[in-house]
Amino acid sequence: MEKLKIAIIGAGQIARKSHITNYQALKGVEVIAVCDTNLEAAASTAEEFHISKYFGNHVEMLEATKPDAVSVCVPNKYHCSITCDALERGCHVLCEKPPAITMEEAKKMDRTAREYNRLLTYGFHFRYGNNVKKLKKKIDNRDFGDIYGARVQWIRRRGIPGWGNFTNKTLQGGGPLIDIGAHMLDLAVYLMDYPVIDYVCATSHDKIGKNGGTGLMGTWDAKKFTVEDGLFGFIKFKNGASINLETSFTLNMKEKDIRNVQLFGDKLGATLFPLELYGEDEHQQINISYPFDDEKDLYLSEVENFVNACLGKEELLVTSQQAVYIQTLICTLYDSANTGRPIML
Repeated sequence: MEKLKIAIIGAGQIARKSHITNYQALKGVEVIAVCDTNLEAAASTAEEFHISKYFGNHVEMLEATKPDAVSVCVPNKYHCSITCDALERGCHVLCEKPPAITMEEAKKMDRTAREYNRLLTYGFHFRYGNNVKKLKKKIDNRDFGDIYGARVQWIRRRGIPGWGNFTNKTLQGGGPLIDIGAHMLDLAVYLMDYPVIDYVCATSHDKIGKNGGTGLMGTWDAKKFTVEDGLFGFIKFKNGASINLETSFTLNMKEKDIRNVQLFGDKLGATLFPLELYGEDEHQQINISYPFDDEKDLYLSEVENFVNACLGKEELLVTSQQAVYIQTLICTLYDSANTGRPIML
């Protein structure tokens, strides 16, 4: 059987550590090419992972090698244009999250995938965790009853990345919300089954990052810090449910890092990290934990799902329609924070 041919667009850390290594761990898959606008980076990556071809331009690579599928691992600003280029040339696409910078871009990517009958998925790798799978099954079985509230957090004490483009609004579209907060927000709405959005309100701040400094994830340049330190928001849905959101790269708090999703139903509640359930049995308060739950590498599970979907063996866990929903929430939260007023949808 001929191998599924994969090409990699972008030769940075996420491509090298999370995509290439996991593709190469799977049978029936061959990474045939890598490209990066930094040709030296592409050449170095090709040599390190024994990839036969490398390029400095993604269109040239796509037309020369004709891969079956690609991973898009570039700054957020370029997700839409590069993904659409690949889809239009007959490739299935796994694009890193977030989907894009704007709602219009996410919708365009979804439309293009449909028009060319190609698969499009995104790197929301936390979806693949055993904790999420178990919780989703219980929710689908109605063990939680009606889920009417959620709390979504990814906040850090001094966790501004000292590398990459994470503090560059032009390239990334924002800071912690579009980077780390998007992961937890994705989990919450996935588990709540994408309720219809009523309105969104949010505030954002940049009181620490713009001063520069050294934190738990390296040194950042104040002159290049153009994103928010943190964003705090509230989302209300048409069914009466709501989400409280807290996401930040840097807060003056005790803990180094807090990452969690909490769900509140009228029969059970839960936290995801770690997975615990809370409820009542015979008028006694009960907590249920899963202390021996082994976890497979989430990036490997993500890549494996994409490959199997390309081969027609299973459905995508993360769809482009779901990604449009997430991008809508991200952009609306930013719009509310920037305008200082709630936004109705």
